[in-house]
Amino acid sequence: MKILVTGGCGFIGSNFVHQQINNTDNTILNFDKLTYAGNPDNLASIEQNPRYSFVQGDICDTALVSETISQFQPDAIVHFAAESHVDRSIDGPMAFVETNVIGTAVLLGASLKYWQLRRKKTEVRSQKSDNDEFRFLHVSTDEVYGSLGDEGFFTESTAYDPSSPYSASKAGSDHLVRAWHRTYGFPALITNCSNNYGPYQFPEKLIPLMIANCVDEKPLPVYGEGLNVRDWLFVENHCDAIYSVLQHGAIGETYNIGGHNEIRNIDIVNT
Repeated sequence: MKILVTGGCGFIGSNFVHQQINNTDNTILNFDKLTYAGNPDNLASIEQNPRYSFVQGDICDTALVSETISQFQPDAIVHFAAESHVDRSIDGPMAFVETNVIGTAVLLGASLKYWQLRRKKTEVRSQKSDNDEFRFLHVSTDEVYGSLGDEGFFTESTAYDPSSPYSASKAGSDHLVRAWHRTYGFPALITNCSNNYGPYQFPEKLIPLMIANCVDEKPLPVYGEGLNVRDWLFVENHCDAIYSVLQHGAIGETYNIGGHNEIRNIDIVNT
């Protein structure tokens, strides 16, 4: 497969790119704006691999997005690119609306045109559109569902109830992807994951921040009494799941991905 990955220099995206290059024969084009959270050093070990290439660009740039898709001719697009920090979204919500909502809409628009043209070419060759294997996988978050009660799990049918500008912008992008599928028949899938941890995570997040502060013998900041419960998902397991959904998921479906590993924030910090 030829896979276009947006946000491949970020935390989850870079782990996905590493897995693809190291564990498959797929060819990867990484499209990343290189904001504060996108670090090209995350991929330094594979940047010379002939199956990996990189384009620096903004998913809000319609012309560049369209040109990149047209030239690369991907079999799939895996869309990680997003602003993704709750506190930052409270301080500056418009950046989240711009990237997560507008950027996703731009990407969907360019991808739809590419897919429609690809289908026509496939039909001319084979007289069967069934042979068109293109897929668009939108990587989202379980924060779109709001807060979980004391018991139970989010499911794929849980009602959306976002509570921050970040989660609201991700909910908006989910709805756009779903609308593109229902309106145009666009071959889209959505995954909603719980809290990731692992290599290349930006140090503003809870686990790497606690580790860094422990190493530097600094205070360990905790909201309130730290009683909020989160499900923690190891990023490489998440990437395995994303690739499984990309290969085997039913078009138009949403798949929740969790670690079955719920723990209070204060217990994470103590650990």
